[in-house]
Amino acid sequence: MTVETGQASIGQVAEEGAGEAARTTASTGASTGATTKASTGTLTGASTTAPAGGAADAATTAGEPGEETPAEVAERIRVLIDRRLARFLDEHAAPIADPDVSAAYGFLRDFILGGGKRVRPLLCYWGWRGAGGDGDDDQIISVGAALELCHSGLLIHDDIMDGSELRRGRPTMHRSLTGLHRHPSPHTHPDARPREPVGEPAARSFGLAAAILLGTLTLAWSDELLSGSGAETFRLRAARALFDRLRTEVIAGQYLDILAQTRGPATVEEALTVVRYKTAKYTVERPLQIGGALAGAQPSLLDLYSRFGLPLGEAFQLRDDVLGMFGDPAETGKPVLDDLREGKHTILIAYARRHASEGEARHLATWHGNPELTGERAAELRQIVVGTGALARVETMIDERVGEALRVLADAPVDPYVKEGLAGLAGSLVNRVR
Repeated sequence: MTVETGQASIGQVAEEGAGEAARTTASTGASTGATTKASTGTLTGASTTAPAGGAADAATTAGEPGEETPAEVAERIRVLIDRRLARFLDEHAAPIADPDVSAAYGFLRDFILGGGKRVRPLLCYWGWRGAGGDGDDDQIISVGAALELCHSGLLIHDDIMDGSELRRGRPTMHRSLTGLHRHPSPHTHPDARPREPVGEPAARSFGLAAAILLGTLTLAWSDELLSGSGAETFRLRAARALFDRLRTEVIAGQYLDILAQTRGPATVEEALTVVRYKTAKYTVERPLQIGGALAGAQPSLLDLYSRFGLPLGEAFQLRDDVLGMFGDPAETGKPVLDDLREGKHTILIAYARRHASEGEARHLATWHGNPELTGERAAELRQIVVGTGALARVETMIDERVGEALRVLADAPVDPYVKEGLAGLAGSLVNRVR
């Protein structure tokens, strides 16, 4: 399947107003159920073990004595993003004086503010700084918060499609709303009829429908927050074009993901296409470019963000797939059997199928995607993934992609302080346990 990056058109988007803008570690022996670690050396903070090409120099400490470190800046931006989200949600309380509507809005607020790494807003911020943006201007905080609203809406829908019960160790939106149907708030109208107990299928159907609505509402809110960010018109127009493309690409990637369930086992190449569109472009490439566009980035810098962002985004998703199969549920907040029961067509599974023996292939075909999968059978699937070399191969792919991204970053014409921030964020994306 051919992958189109669309980089030429990115440059075209950025051309308008460009004149004005110019002023401005492989883990091959993982045991069943073990928590894996990224095989990227010491990719944390400013200490970066990188392939040849000087990428380690990209993470040297910059700035005057007493200046915030990039890690401290990142933590401050997370706080500002959460405050902006909370203020927006305060301004968008339930428009109808109905206790059940208010309860649903409360669930939505808890979902949006109740966790998450704020990866996309942080990448947007560093993309903005790399293009000359300064400080923590309200506009970049608002746009970062808009990206997080978009992410929240997509997660709500993704959990419905996957049939997930937990997100970040807490009930998913549709599960929470199912509980609301089981125990509705009593109406006080004198003519209201007593409510009859509801059955489980009706409650589940209600929860799914309500979550679809609230996820869609959250996506609409992301548009509203982006539009009201206060950015200059021509820069906002360039950022919006990238934001629109982000949503188109991630939905196409999600569609490919569910389409794979009807097509049977995916090849490594097909699984990698899903990774690129569902995660890499959406999580890393486009947020970086959106931030850059807000600061008036030249097309050449936006293209550089793409060359850095795509391999890093792929490494991020590959790590997520490893954690989905080998991670510790106490850390990931997600049952370790979910991806296997769902039959998720990851590169781990695609590679294992390619190199499995006849008996192993039959075992994979029987139990991968089987809703009756037990812990014992899941352990056997993990052993096949390890034994076929699939886990080792994916760890190598993570290494290769991170190395590629860091080589691009080393040569990037951006401030060393921004390079340090991006190198540290890269480490947190791939060297993680959740």
